[in-house]
Amino acid sequence: METVVIVIHLMVVLALVLVVLLQRSEGGALGIGGGGGGGFMSSRGTANVLTRATAILAAVFFVTSLGLSLIAEMGDRPGSVLDQLPASTTTAPATGTEGAGNGLLDSLKQQSEESAPAGPQVPAAQ
Repeated sequence: METVVIVIHLMVVLALVLVVLLQRSEGGALGIGGGGGGGFMSSRGTANVLTRATAILAAVFFVTSLGLSLIAEMGDRPGSVLDQLPASTTTAPATGTEGAGNGLLDSLKQQSEESAPAGPQVPAAQ
């Protein structure tokens, strides 16, 4: 269902961009467009059709956007990462002392303590 709505949404987006680009520039803010006698998009009726098509495509765009957000909301995904508790925190630690964790950082800390030599290290004299 989500894939169908995404495909429809993308087709509407492409059509909306095309219709907006086909419309005649009326402001001439950048000094381009407009001008010229006749042409493909010169009649007032064509402008009304393009304006109506833009409005319809914009409405469909908003509907598909809302539909996609509702589909994503109804998924079986958790609301937040913080809502999930790791399995290791719900059970008591099996080995070691109170408060010793079983996480990745704890195991790396134990490895670094085992491999580190005791005492300060001084470079050899030359």
